[in-house]
Amino acid sequence: MEILSSNKAPQAIGPYSQAIKSGNFIFCSGQIALNTDGEVVGETVEDQTKQVLENIKNLLIDIGSGLEKVVKTTIFLTDINDFPKVNEIYGEYMAHKPARSTVAVASLPKNVKIEIEVIAEII
Repeated sequence: MEILSSNKAPQAIGPYSQAIKSGNFIFCSGQIALNTDGEVVGETVEDQTKQVLENIKNLLIDIGSGLEKVVKTTIFLTDINDFPKVNEIYGEYMAHKPARSTVAVASLPKNVKIEIEVIAEII
């Protein structure tokens, strides 16, 4: 097991790693809509979804993988009614259609509307 990190994505805001490499896979912690300074970006679910997916993309590229190598995602939403909006943006980033779960939750850190975690292959 190897701890991976990148300055091109927000740093962990708790006692966890941005990502862990185990075997041929990278397990990324959930990303929320933060910029690299740790500030929340966007008020709408659309803006936050784009920021989250950009964070994931930047993290994966910097640690030797990429969005095209994502095999599984989990999406956490504070309002399941936002799913169609999120799904449209998500499809632009994940055209290869990895396995996915989506769940509604009561709240998320920093009161954001979405969090996404991914598992990806290492290139």
